[in-house]
Amino acid sequence: MGRALSEGLGAIEGFVVVALVDLHPPTHLLQGAFVTSLDELDASTVDVVVDFSSPDGVVTSATWCSAHGVDLVVGATGLSSSQRDLLRGASATIGVVVASNFSIGAVLAEHFAALAAPYFDGVEIIELHHDRKVDAPSGTSIAAARTIAAARRAAGKSPLVDPTTRETIAGARGADALDGVRIHSVRLPGLVAHEEIHFGGPGEGLTIRHDSFDRSSFVQGVALAILALDSTPRFLDGIGSLVG
Repeated sequence: MGRALSEGLGAIEGFVVVALVDLHPPTHLLQGAFVTSLDELDASTVDVVVDFSSPDGVVTSATWCSAHGVDLVVGATGLSSSQRDLLRGASATIGVVVASNFSIGAVLAEHFAALAAPYFDGVEIIELHHDRKVDAPSGTSIAAARTIAAARRAAGKSPLVDPTTRETIAGARGADALDGVRIHSVRLPGLVAHEEIHFGGPGEGLTIRHDSFDRSSFVQGVALAILALDSTPRFLDGIGSLVG
């Protein structure tokens, strides 16, 4: 992901990749230097740190960015409540953007789902990712479930009730994310990041599907997040407000 962002952002006019930070050297480096720690960088040369590493890595980045007045864009998923609180705390002194998905298509899919949610009394989400993803369900599907539940509540709809009373195999009905919106996770080699939001009503169904076939699909959203930060302390949860 770091290499994909480095190549993609480096190709956009006005963006300069200062360094790629990782424990392992990349196979090739188109722009900037390679370092194993943020501490190896001259903070005066950095405007924004983009972190897609891990929850623990995000904590390290937030601490460094806060200490040096550098804005932070976070794409790592699986953050705990305390880690998100730490990012909110950092936004008292720096700009912070946290998003579960930086794909423009994924953001639009969630928006479309919110529009549809009040009109259907059944909805389930299937998220499909590569077999190296360590957390489940995906942050994208959790965000979509919460958005759908919020849209239903705003429309005066009651939580969804699953008519299933017996699971022959435990977990067959997926996870209840919120208000009965269920998520099913698939992990297979060959996939990148995919999501299907299935709505059902009397005599009809609606499926909203988004596919990321390559990690370059996240570059445009990350660029929008970077451009939204101007050294003003703020916290943006998602990039929905930057799209459309």
